[in-house]
Amino acid sequence: MRVGVLGGGQLGRMLALAGAPLGISTIHLDPAQDACAGQVAPVLVGRYDDPALVAELSRQVDVVTVELEQVPLGAFDHVREGVPARPPAAAVEVTQDRLLEKRLFRELGIPAPRFHAVDGPDDVKAAVEALGLPLLLKTRDGGYDGKGQLLVRDPAALAGAWDELGGRLLIAEEVVSFEREVSVVAVRGLDGETRAYPLVENLHAGGILRVTRAPAETDATLAADAERYAARILDRLGHVGVLAVELFDAGGQLLANEIAPRVHNSGHWTIEGAETSQFENHLRAICGLPLGSTALVRPSAMVNLIGDVPPAADVLAIPGARLHLYGKAPRPGRKLGHVTVTAPDEGTLLRRLASVRALVRIADGAA
Repeated sequence: MRVGVLGGGQLGRMLALAGAPLGISTIHLDPAQDACAGQVAPVLVGRYDDPALVAELSRQVDVVTVELEQVPLGAFDHVREGVPARPPAAAVEVTQDRLLEKRLFRELGIPAPRFHAVDGPDDVKAAVEALGLPLLLKTRDGGYDGKGQLLVRDPAALAGAWDELGGRLLIAEEVVSFEREVSVVAVRGLDGETRAYPLVENLHAGGILRVTRAPAETDATLAADAERYAARILDRLGHVGVLAVELFDAGGQLLANEIAPRVHNSGHWTIEGAETSQFENHLRAICGLPLGSTALVRPSAMVNLIGDVPPAADVLAIPGARLHLYGKAPRPGRKLGHVTVTAPDEGTLLRRLASVRALVRIADGAA
């Protein structure tokens, strides 16, 4: 089986690595000459919506998928007839627009922060009247890792808010008080079967995911809610493959924040911590193969390596730690790899995780 991937970053790289044992090969399309997936799989270099390149990609494969949601929707128009795109363009479109996402949550009865569309400078004032202050202004498209957002606390800041975010279509969201951020990664097969990985807890800093712990300490009701919400979204979008839902845990209620129509950073722990990794299950789903078990094998965690990498020998000296490097040149704020940590019990996991985090703080110069 041959899979075409729109995107050649670390997620595409890990898809390629997961496919090899199954006899599934990948070929990628990416604008970057040095796309890191190119170290393990062929890459066509060019725009995602280049008609000739997309047609060439689809000529060589049996199915096309995505590793990022920022792919221009026009790219799907150039996929060769008879080659399915999984997930479909309609599913990707919703996740490219924060307003469409929030409307989808409302349609499906999934709790989420209140919101207000901001189509121009005059709408900012209307949003304040509807939601109050403080509020969070976000670009409707293009935001990731905390980019494209502005917290407005003071009426005096309203006048320049529209211009500060580039004069683009925005969405205003109420600022909610929450205890932690969690996420659920789920997968839907061609036959509609849906499976979810355990709910995980995420720690962010500077808008970037730093640490994920699996499973999240929570009661069965919240975990079931997360799985049910993910299943509703997957079914409503006709999604095939992996999808992640980011949520706030606010006083014992989950509020949906964002959707990612792809394998997700908070699911990297599944490589060592679950019976079937998110990457393998995505490939299984889009290739029409039976889904693998999403059960947790042992308590697990993941630490992102941002901007710098600790010495490999120091990481590998920690029991249960596995190092995953993406083959990228270091630069501030760039995801260069991750470390997964597994342990037989929660107490041991916390001790091992603390050792990894100490190494990461030393590597990036943090206090």
